[in-house]
Parts: sequence; structure tokens; C-alpha cells
Amino acid sequence: MSRKAPADDFDDAGLGVSQPKEWAAGVPGITAALRQSYEQMGVRRTALTLMRVNQKQGFDCPGCAWPEGDHRHLAEFCENGAKAVAEEATTRRITREFFARHSVSELAERSDHWLGQQGRLTEPMLKRAGSEHYEPVPWDEAFRLLAAELTALDSPDEAVFYTSGRTSNEAAFAYQLFARAFGTNNLPDCSNMCHESSGSALSETIGVGKGSVLLDDLHQADLIFVVGQNPGTNHPRMLSALERAKQEGARIVAVNPLPEAGLMRFKNPQRRSGLAGRGTALADRFLQIRLNGDLALFQALNRMLLESDAPDAVDRDFLAAHTHGFEEFEKHVLGLDWDDVLDATGLTRDEIAAALGDVLAAKKIIVCWAMGLTQHRNSVPTIREIVNFLLLRGNIGRPGAGVCPVRGHSNVQGDRTMGIWEKPKPEFLDALAAEFGFEPPREHGVDTVDAIRAMRDGRAKVFLGMGGNFVRATPDSAVTEAALRSCRLTAQVSTKLNRSHAVAGEAALILPTLGRTERDVQKSGPQFVSVEDSMGMVHASRGRLAPASPHLLSEVSIVCRLATAALPGPDIGWDAMERDYDVVRDRISRVVPGFGDFNARVREPGGFTLPHAPRDERRFPTATGKANLTVNELDVLRIPDGRLLLQTVRSHDQYNTTIYGLDDRYRGIKAGRRVVFVNPSDLTALGLDDGAVVDLVSEWSDGVERRAPSFRVVSYPTARGCAAAYFPETNVLVPLDSTADVSNTPTSKSIIVRLERPDPAG
Repeated sequence: MSRKAPADDFDDAGLGVSQPKEWAAGVPGITAALRQSYEQMGVRRTALTLMRVNQKQGFDCPGCAWPEGDHRHLAEFCENGAKAVAEEATTRRITREFFARHSVSELAERSDHWLGQQGRLTEPMLKRAGSEHYEPVPWDEAFRLLAAELTALDSPDEAVFYTSGRTSNEAAFAYQLFARAFGTNNLPDCSNMCHESSGSALSETIGVGKGSVLLDDLHQADLIFVVGQNPGTNHPRMLSALERAKQEGARIVAVNPLPEAGLMRFKNPQRRSGLAGRGTALADRFLQIRLNGDLALFQALNRMLLESDAPDAVDRDFLAAHTHGFEEFEKHVLGLDWDDVLDATGLTRDEIAAALGDVLAAKKIIVCWAMGLTQHRNSVPTIREIVNFLLLRGNIGRPGAGVCPVRGHSNVQGDRTMGIWEKPKPEFLDALAAEFGFEPPREHGVDTVDAIRAMRDGRAKVFLGMGGNFVRATPDSAVTEAALRSCRLTAQVSTKLNRSHAVAGEAALILPTLGRTERDVQKSGPQFVSVEDSMGMVHASRGRLAPASPHLLSEVSIVCRLATAALPGPDIGWDAMERDYDVVRDRISRVVPGFGDFNARVREPGGFTLPHAPRDERRFPTATGKANLTVNELDVLRIPDGRLLLQTVRSHDQYNTTIYGLDDRYRGIKAGRRVVFVNPSDLTALGLDDGAVVDLVSEWSDGVERRAPSFRVVSYPTARGCAAAYFPETNVLVPLDSTADVSNTPTSKSIIVRLERPDPAG
């Protein structure tokens, strides 16, 4: 039997701290996955649902975007994937009586975990202006209200159309089409807050803003760098790929401020040795780098490669044939100051030299990274320097080598491919105009940070969120919440309750939608959707469960019906697209490059691979026609005395803003989240004891005090001068205007903080 939703909220009263683990998964991973699945779904529903996750005729996991190989296990999911499925396929339901009992103000005081545990949304709800409660509203009236607010705006640019990475390709394409037919490119998405830096750097340097490797490349690599990433929690199925790489002879270098169990040793629950044995040691070398030190590390490696006497240290033939800018790059890197390198990285010269030995011994090198690289002021230069590193030895455009930005949410890359972007390329808009017969807007729209500014300043008045939890995914929580509350209308397309429903505009709509696990039947019959994984593989996803409520609509239906209500003039086929998603895919095939014959190819088991010119043919579609080596200035981030550099991280019991539970098993945290991990030497220098309770206060040039109160200090082996704490609780500390150069991504991994003992007087 599944458990009922909790009535009482959660707190940290039972918080416990133990030693961090030195290995990941194994039997505890299975136990945790099944326990939460049974609590949410019950035994029978768990068995029926989990056996379909990531199968060729099943549904794509609503968690991370890690790809599947051609061979699928019977249980093709990880612990956190099972938790994601359980959250969506839960038997708990939120009804109109729930909203009658709980006011919006009360819901705003509840924890993220409590809100998420209440269950699935079951019917459209409306909070009228001046009211404190949501009430039921028919779908037709909801669309009329939203359409009326949109059409009453003085300009289409006063609307914001946000997208979460869970949205399918078909829904994303329809959504961007609606926004542009309405007249705006205001299409911010969750990529703006995560891998925007990757896309910016890769587009400039290799001409494609995506990774250049496929899953088989990891199995063929000689050396794999895993930088600023914790795959054991955030992409657990990646550990199987790293294990396979190790078995094929690869070496792994982990570069991270925190030692993470998943990169130490992996007990693969699909193997007998993972259940009863010691598992597989993964990282051969751990470079415990200071936060924001990665640019310095890769510049140092590049300088050492240029200075090396090894005959094959640099691939001169590749550089001459395929790259641009070598002379300027070489001059800059040879002038690198070693004192700056050591200050920035916190590493010794011997540690960096040892890593160089790994590099010189390898012919095929892959660099993987995630948020630990993309959420700093200098993230784009850092990733450009990684591209420099790979280009020096010809490690882009051949098997077993390349760039591997590991995406988060399950279709975040696909949404961008479908046109969810505030800065669309002219070629995409031209294709859209030719296919649909209207002229799309050409002026760039707002990204996530600029959308918050626009709402704050009164330049945006209507917010529509296609999935996600905007309030808790964004920086500077107080500013973001005030910005949303200033809107005339906020509307959220959602499967579950979250804080973004409680931080509402004057009027607010909740538009409940089908989940990835559920059957989608339209007038032409059963439908399926498609997604793109982190490596550019596109495949179908077919839900099988009965919908959580008969009142749910699919994301495609919601977009098409809203467009019909809001857009005057000639119909561009909304009813046909809602009736049959093959129609959507046919339109995509004529607009989006690489999707020719989409309907046939996506029906093949496993789907198809999108083209990637640098990977497939060593062709670099950049402004120069070659891969660009770049000059990246090293500006060492020096922290004042008595301060620490904080990064926000996930616990093992969460995915993005969804909190599955209150444990972080690998880091030794149980029954709580308000903890801050600090190096024991830093605690001594600050005069603090392990277990002390402190407020975290960030410091920024605007002089505004941003405070996250009552965090338990945990003595932890993080890099000296660096600290870590969970988001979204610490998003309040990230200034809205502290963003990465070029990408405008919030700098959630570079927050200068002081730790203050709370004032006893309150």
C-alpha cells in the first residue's frame, strides 16, 4: 500500500550527521529506490511502472538526460530515476478541497518537501485577484482568462513564456510557435541557469552548442576528466558508463572541490560484484580544486603541453588543418603566471604535473562537466579553455574523444533544439516563417535573469510557466518572488504542487497536465512524444498509466487550445496538431535541421542520432570556418579574510528543485537540509565548532544583505576556503546581477559568504 500525503510539515529537528561514504549505489541504492517507490505508488504500481522506464517501447525517465545504450537492462533506471518516477506516478491526489483548506499565504510558508509530497494536481484552479484561495475553473474559462490577459497587454513583450526541461519536443515546438505567433521571443528556459555557458562557449569555438561525444565514445576513451560534476547523485547511470570505460582501460581524473562517493567507487546494482563485492574504483586521480579554479588548471595544462618535449604533446597537423587563432592563444598561455595558477586552484605544481602525465599517456581524451563549471562569472572562458585543451591534441572529431557537457533535465537539450531560446538564429526564424506563413519577431527576448528584471520593473505583466518551479530554480529569492507577485497574472502548467503556485500574481492559474508516465489519447488515437538526450539522441516516449485525473490535458493540448483562444487571424493548424502529434512532427521536420523524416525515424527502436558536424566530419561551422582557439584572461577570485566561497549543491534526495526526502546518504546527512559543509581548518580559523548554528550572509557589490538563517555547520573535507550548501534554500544568497559573462547565468557556484552566529535577541 502507498502512504497518504503527510499532514504535518518537516523540519531539521532530527538532523543527524555521520561520516561521508566512500562508494555509491549497491544494495542501499536499491533499498532507497524501492522504499520511496512503494510509499508513493504501492507494490503493484511500482513493478508495472519501473519496468517501463527508459525501455525502447516505454517512457523516458523524467529525471536526468543521460542516454541509454542499444542494450537495455530489465531495470534501466537508477535510484534517483526511480524517485522521479515515483513522484510523478504517485497515487496521492490534490483536490479542490485541499485548496479550500489551505490559503495561498499558508502554502507559501510550507517547505518544498511538504508541497511536493501532497500528490498530483487534478483539475484547473484559479486564484482570483484579491482572493487568498485557489478555486476550480473549467478549462475553457481558464483559456479565456489567460488569452484575455495576453491580448490586453500593450506589447507582446510584456509576456514571459518560460519552459522547464521536462517538456517534450512536440510541446516545446508548439510552445515556441505560439509565443512567436503572439509576437515575442521572450522564451527563457532552465538552460539559462545551467548549461547556457556551455552552449555559448561551444558555439563560439566549435560551431555547435552541444557535446560532441556519444555513449560509445566514453567506452573507447583513454582518459576521462570529470570536472565540476557529481554523477553519483545527479546522473547516476553515468557511473555504469564510467565503469565500462575503466574495464576497457581508461583512466579517470576527478576535478572537484568536494570528494564525491560516486567518483571514488561504484557498486553497480546490475552486477553481482556490485551487490556483494567491492565494486569498481573509478577516479584514478582526484584534483581537489578550489571553487572557480578550473580555468587556471586547464591553462596550466595547456602551457605545459606547449612546453613539453614529448614528440606528440601537440597535434600540429590537426591545428594547422582545422583551427584558427593558434598564435595568439600560444602567446597568451606561455605568459601564464604560475603563482596565479597555484592561488586559483589550491593545487600544487606536482599535482598538476601528474595530471599532465595522464594527458601525455592518452591518445583519446574526453572532458565531462556540469554545473560546477557553468555557474561562475568566468564560466564561458573556462569552457573555451577546455576546448583549447582538447584541440591541442586533436581530441575533437575522432572516436573516444571530445567535449561532454552533461545536461540535467530529461529534455532540456531538446527544448533548445525545438526553438525554446530568447535569441533564435535568423535561419530558424526564416524556416518558421516559410512553414507557417507569418513573420516571427526578430528582436531578441529576455532570458531568465532578464525576465525577473522585467517583471520586477513592471515591463512584464504576464508569466506563463511550462513546467518547472521557477521561483525555486532562480537566484535572489526575495527579488524573484516580489517580481512574480507584481504580475497581473501568473499561470503554471504543472503535474505537482510547488512553491511557484504559492508565489502568485494578482491572479493565478494552475493548469494541470499529463505526466511522462501517463497515456496520452487524442481525437486521432493514442499519442507518443519524443525527447533528446544529453548526447543528441532523439527517441520516443510512451506513457502507459491511466491519467491521474480525467481533467488533465497534455502539454500539447494546453498550448494548442490557448493559442486558439489567444491568437486572432488565420489558424495555422492548432487543432490538427492537437489531434495528432504526427502533424507536429511533420512541421518540425521542415523547420528544424536534422529532423528530416522525423515520424519514421523516431519510430525506430532507440530513435536516431542528430548530426554534429565537428564530431561527424571534423567540420566546424564557426565564423572562421574552423575550430577557434581562444584567449581567456585569468582573473583569480581572491576571497577576503574571514570569508568563504560558497557553492550551492543538490542533496542525494533531490533532483533540481524537487525534494524527494531529507537525507544525503553519501555525505552523511540524515533528516535535514539546513547544513553548510566547511573544511575543518577553515572552522578553526573562523573560531567555529562542528555543529555550530550560523547564518549564511552573502556579500556583493550592491551592499544588500542577503541572509539564509540557521544552518548547522558540518566539518567536511571540502577544499580550503570553500563551502557548500543545498539549493534552493541558499538561492536567496545569489544576487540577481551576479551572472556569468556572455551567458548571463547566475553565479551559484561562486558566492562570497560570511558565517555569522545568530543574534540571540532575534
